[in-house]
Amino acid sequence: MGASIKVTYRLTAADGSAARGRAEAIAVEQTVEFPADLITDPGIRDGIIGHPEFLAPAGPGAWEVVIAYDADVAGRCLPQLLNLVFGNVSLQPGVRVQRLELPEAVTGRFRGPRFGVEGLRFICEAPSRPLLATAVKPMGLSPLELADLAYRFALGGVDLIKDDHGLADQPFCAFEARVRACAAAVARANKKTGGCSRYVANLVGPAETLRERARFAKNAGAGGLLVAPGLVGWDTLRALAEDDALGLPILFHPALLGGFTVSPDAGIAHEVLYGTLARLAGADVVIFPNHGGRFSFSPTDCRRITRGCAAPLDGRRTALPAPAGGMSLDRVDELRTFYGDDVVLLIGGDLHRHGDLVETCRRFREMVELPLA
Repeated sequence: MGASIKVTYRLTAADGSAARGRAEAIAVEQTVEFPADLITDPGIRDGIIGHPEFLAPAGPGAWEVVIAYDADVAGRCLPQLLNLVFGNVSLQPGVRVQRLELPEAVTGRFRGPRFGVEGLRFICEAPSRPLLATAVKPMGLSPLELADLAYRFALGGVDLIKDDHGLADQPFCAFEARVRACAAAVARANKKTGGCSRYVANLVGPAETLRERARFAKNAGAGGLLVAPGLVGWDTLRALAEDDALGLPILFHPALLGGFTVSPDAGIAHEVLYGTLARLAGADVVIFPNHGGRFSFSPTDCRRITRGCAAPLDGRRTALPAPAGGMSLDRVDELRTFYGDDVVLLIGGDLHRHGDLVETCRRFREMVELPLA
């Protein structure tokens, strides 16, 4: 075996013998998917089939096992890497990807975030403070009404003004009309203030339209793309991030990915899904549900995501975590204390609760420009 991909799985099993049996079955299932006793070719048996390397208890009825796979089995593409790590076995109960160790032979195939933390700070002219983000919403407003919101957000100094993830190409809010209007509104506000706010267009739709829509957004003046890999595909995200003709920051949205992380006994660990895999695919900003909001992520889950966004990955750029989901202005100091200043603070509906929207956004901006007490 050459360079190895090492996956740590958490398995439910009655005892060590049963766990060992599950590990051996996973090593076969994720590679040859063929009766192991019928494999006589030593090249396949020793080089293709995964090899369990470590087994240890991980709590009552739970075990952790490390399985090493030859890096060549990943097939030089992100879909096959995902398939190798968690393809068929995702259909079995009681299996969770806990950690993922990738050799440079694999990470070197992917560019990772185009901008990363330093690049985003540069284009947003924010060398040290948290970046600010919000969303144009609610769904049901017309393109011009959403553009008016975008204009006011930009006047107030919000860095990243994104479409709400439910805005697609609906009859009441067509994609091209919305993108053209919102991008122009943000540009108009920037001209007035001298700022550099960026409108981020949501990219969702039939697969054959996505690249064309991305280029339309760029040509219309959008400053970034919002992409939900659970909806449009992980390799779609990667292709957009690596497209030099686009060259736009990518904001990762977690829609449809919740089932991977909500159970401690199944799916993919938070730091792997929202950290390692999101960065391999090219996400510059990773949006996820913050603890204490509308969703069930815990402080530990959120710390793990932050760690995954910043962990060494063979020189690939780090990503900015963007805790979201019911955040409010009165939590800004708490969020900064928890995450530090390498973070995107994403506040949506609460910005509309405090009177004049422009002044509220300016207050939001002032809060992050002041040092923490």
